[in-house]
Amino acid sequence: MKIHHCFLMVWLWFLTCGLTLCAQPETRHNLHFDSLAKVWDEAIPLGNATIGALIWQKDGRLRFSLDRADIWDMRPMAGLHRPEFRYKWVQEQVRKKDYKPVQQYFDVPYDKEPAPSKIPAGALEFSIQETGSVKSVTLSLADAVSTIEWTNGQKLTTFVHATKPVGWFRFENVREEMVPELVAPKYQGAVQDTGEVNSVVGDDLARLGYKQGSIQRSKNRITYLQEGWGGFYYEIAVQWQMAGKNRVEGVWSISSHFPDAGMQPAAAIVCRSALDEGFAGALSSHQLWWDGFWKKSAIHVPDPLLEKQWYLEQYKFGAAARRGAPPISLQAVWTADNGRIPPWKGDFHHDLNTQLSYWPAYSGNHLEEALSYTDHLDRNKENYRRYTKRYFGVDGLAVPGVTTLNGTEMGGWIQYSLSPTVSAWLAHHYYLQWRYSMDRRFLENKAYPWIKEVCRFLENITVMNAAGKRQLPISSSPEIRNNSLEAWFSETTNYDLALMKFAFRAGAELALETGKKQQAEHYQRILQEFPEYAVTGNNELMFAPTLPYNESHRHFSHLMAIHPLGLIKWEDGAQAQAIITNTIQLLDKTGPDWWCGYSYAWLASIKARAKDGNGARSALTTFAKAFCLPNSFHVNGDQTRSGLSKFTYRPFTLEGNFAFAAGMQEMMLQSYAGFIEIMPAVPSDWKDAAFENLRAEGAFLISARKVNGQVTEVKIIAENGGNTKLKLPFKEYKISSAKNITAASDDGFIELKCQKGGSITFVNSY
Repeated sequence: MKIHHCFLMVWLWFLTCGLTLCAQPETRHNLHFDSLAKVWDEAIPLGNATIGALIWQKDGRLRFSLDRADIWDMRPMAGLHRPEFRYKWVQEQVRKKDYKPVQQYFDVPYDKEPAPSKIPAGALEFSIQETGSVKSVTLSLADAVSTIEWTNGQKLTTFVHATKPVGWFRFENVREEMVPELVAPKYQGAVQDTGEVNSVVGDDLARLGYKQGSIQRSKNRITYLQEGWGGFYYEIAVQWQMAGKNRVEGVWSISSHFPDAGMQPAAAIVCRSALDEGFAGALSSHQLWWDGFWKKSAIHVPDPLLEKQWYLEQYKFGAAARRGAPPISLQAVWTADNGRIPPWKGDFHHDLNTQLSYWPAYSGNHLEEALSYTDHLDRNKENYRRYTKRYFGVDGLAVPGVTTLNGTEMGGWIQYSLSPTVSAWLAHHYYLQWRYSMDRRFLENKAYPWIKEVCRFLENITVMNAAGKRQLPISSSPEIRNNSLEAWFSETTNYDLALMKFAFRAGAELALETGKKQQAEHYQRILQEFPEYAVTGNNELMFAPTLPYNESHRHFSHLMAIHPLGLIKWEDGAQAQAIITNTIQLLDKTGPDWWCGYSYAWLASIKARAKDGNGARSALTTFAKAFCLPNSFHVNGDQTRSGLSKFTYRPFTLEGNFAFAAGMQEMMLQSYAGFIEIMPAVPSDWKDAAFENLRAEGAFLISARKVNGQVTEVKIIAENGGNTKLKLPFKEYKISSAKNITAASDDGFIELKCQKGGSITFVNSY
């Protein structure tokens, strides 16, 4: 009763505040427990995209599982780069129906070889035998600080600094000095035989063949140095001191050192510098960064579960994405702490996982953090060109679907790990960064050059068939028919087709935007050479012209043209609406037997594009209730075992979490169709809802409020000027304020002509 009363009071307060919403998460959004987690994947997560920690209890000791994003074993995948490593050789094997050698050469090493792989760093442990039982465990989202209180009055405050590679801990009311123990991963010893080794289970760390690193202890300081493969090494350091009566303050850091990289400060040096700054100063600058992060956007909906989950996803995004750090991998800075190599080697999966992880950045108004993704891709361009020439034998730009930290191919099921359209899906993120920022420097120096090279590659790799249509020599749809010969199609799948159409359409648009009219016309000609999408007589998108959607599958690859690419739009009219409606109905009818958590999260955006708010809400609710652990980590399988999926396992990956956030934002604001639409897919019973500073294409910041079933206010800020349209969310309106924006009504829309920095607020006057 008290909880409901508290939520009601906050909600009533919000409704009286106009469009100046509380941009910080509330206490109700925090993680709060009355005991420490007993397993690593339910721990309290802290991070800054470079380093991270998981706070939990192992064998009766307080444990900080430590991680750094660029701790990698970068050895080449054994047996992969043989003479047969060629797209044409694969085509020959497919035509001969002799596919076993392909599986043996390109797939088996990924499962059987321990590396290349992300590797764990180590851990800190503290004795808590004298502290009594745990009273409370809290993660405050607003400032990314975790506190633990014990019944004897002892208290821990800990955080990973928002912008520095250092973690802090402060113990108060201690009865004896809290001395950490640095626990190194077991890189030597007998290999633990689990009876099964595959990419999900993860191999034993001892198979990496490292010499066990050394731990050096001195007064109030411990360092650990671990050598890896090929001259790589990393260092963990922890340093602490008494800071007044009954108080211990300390810092930890991890440094990563590759032989071909510039000199990086050692972790021990970082720790000494941090202690000089002091706990209070570090906490202040840390909180300042998070305060700015949370001011970027806010959402309020009358569903406590979904609203809390959205804030938790935003928090994890802020902890896992930062420009200057590696992009979000499968587990980011929370590598599995189970003595094994992480699931799927903790790598960069570009057949879905990395892409979904950055979906919420654009409308969520976190473009700066999203640049970590395109920065990574640009940094590895030469490596991608090498791969393109070696595997495909042509010029242009292809990207492996499964890569190491520097973009090198790792193998795996080659229908996606060596797919020719990966770089086209990555091009979509360059396109979105441009459309949501309207940053011409990014357009000219990053987005268009990437898309131009992708189009060059696709033009080189495609062929004209007997019907005069352009197609791939062999085509696939990620993970459909797994890694079998039957996974290859002689005609282009809807997945590959949508990505290629997107690439040339975007190429034409961006070429024209940069004044290259002749190049734009060339891309348009190529675009016209592709066939139509494979659709059944009932207007349902198929996997391929020879394969209808006839099986439950986790990857909605055949739906790419609807979402995320927006090539088939609800706004296009009756035919497009029939395809979208019937395709989704078939998806629902076939059922979720073999869906993962990310499938439900992705489905929310798909249903939002169909203006189905109830359906989007249902998908997000299922995700939050059944596919997340108590700390909000997405673990792929149905944890309720209630028939929501036949996958009931729990490998932790992040893409489902971030796809959830994107789905919520898609319900609240859409702008992909050339105009701004306010709350296009909210459930029918959400009478009151609001958002602040969600971002629309064209670099417009939008805030809106709905009260008692009516949109009452809409505010638009034109970050870079330009023109746009707002679909009228009310019958009659007045302009309460306007600065450097002119508005004119036109057939259900408001035409806006904006100068840079202009703003306008519309109020429902009906």
